[in-house]
Amino acid sequence: MAMLFVPIGMSAPVSGAIFTTNSTCTGVNLNIYASKDDVYLDGGPAHPGAAGLPDGSYYVRVTVPDGTTVLGKSLTPVVTVSGGEFASCYQVSAIVLSAASGFTAAGFNDTSNPGGEYKVWVSNVSTFDNDSSKTDNFKVKVGTVDPGTLRVRKFYDANANGINDDGQLITGWKIRIQDNIDYIRFTPVDIILDADTYYVTECTPLEKNWVATTQPLTVQLNNGDDTTASIGNVCLGAGGGLTLGFWSNKNGQGLLNYSDLASLGSLNLRDAYGANYDPASYSFRTWLLSATATNMSYMLSAQLAATSLDVAHGFVKGSALIYAPGTASANPLGFASVNAVVAEANTELGVHGLVLSGNSFRSYQERLKNALDNANNNRSFVQPAPCPFSFAP
Repeated sequence: MAMLFVPIGMSAPVSGAIFTTNSTCTGVNLNIYASKDDVYLDGGPAHPGAAGLPDGSYYVRVTVPDGTTVLGKSLTPVVTVSGGEFASCYQVSAIVLSAASGFTAAGFNDTSNPGGEYKVWVSNVSTFDNDSSKTDNFKVKVGTVDPGTLRVRKFYDANANGINDDGQLITGWKIRIQDNIDYIRFTPVDIILDADTYYVTECTPLEKNWVATTQPLTVQLNNGDDTTASIGNVCLGAGGGLTLGFWSNKNGQGLLNYSDLASLGSLNLRDAYGANYDPASYSFRTWLLSATATNMSYMLSAQLAATSLDVAHGFVKGSALIYAPGTASANPLGFASVNAVVAEANTELGVHGLVLSGNSFRSYQERLKNALDNANNNRSFVQPAPCPFSFAP
């Protein structure tokens, strides 16, 4: 039975990406062509740098780069997507009708853009609403050209140092390459471009546990250049942390021994009044459950005690990296080892034991408290490999 495709309703935003290519339909990031007839249209996740559109049938049009002037369009759906892949590789000049002919003859008008630039649209509605469309820009340049190649790589920064030295490349991350136009691609990207200054930025995933470890990049691309831009990220998650609630309930209490109490007693723990706290002289459970941030040193002490026990009992590795922005032990990207934050917090508590509202050290202690609290709640450990990610349409 033949499968019938109908235009998708305009209510759902179109996800995925399209790209122009050559007649062999093997190039994802070819953007400069010798003639209008050399421009073909394709898309789908089987191609590196692309992502599938929803299955259905689509209209196509060609405009100037800002979309204000229509140079050619189809009057009916002419592109079919099945399984996220284009059913064919479509020659653009063969599937749209030119504005000069009153949209009766195949082809599209020349662009008025001085750089020979065009924008191609694919949409599930004939009105080409933005939410229902995907676009890609291309250029037609007659004669000899010597464009440059810009390669964009997304790497997983497992050691959180901002350098691509962990050997983990991320495929399928949505990025934006901009000069006076936008190129939306999915890594890895190898794109042919005119000489110009380009801004390479990453798109923000829907999942909130990702942290960028590099800044947006400015790339000067000259004719004939072959330049690689690398963008790094890490994701945060569990690392064995256990909360104040665990160490105050029967399970945590059942693990405590004299060695633990002695170890806690060696720390600069504080109580609500800023006095030194000795677990040998006062119930640890009561002290832990009574902790508040009225005296920030008290709440910092409680989180420090829980993290120290996590490490002592092997639930957390002291060498594990956590996200601890604003702490002195963090690297410029905001990451530090658990041991480093524990030592920093203990040192600070030894100096400032009563930190109430208005105290100049309160915000600093709160950053330390937050770093340990997030670790105890398994929210801030750098994961050894990429976590799931997705992007809005």
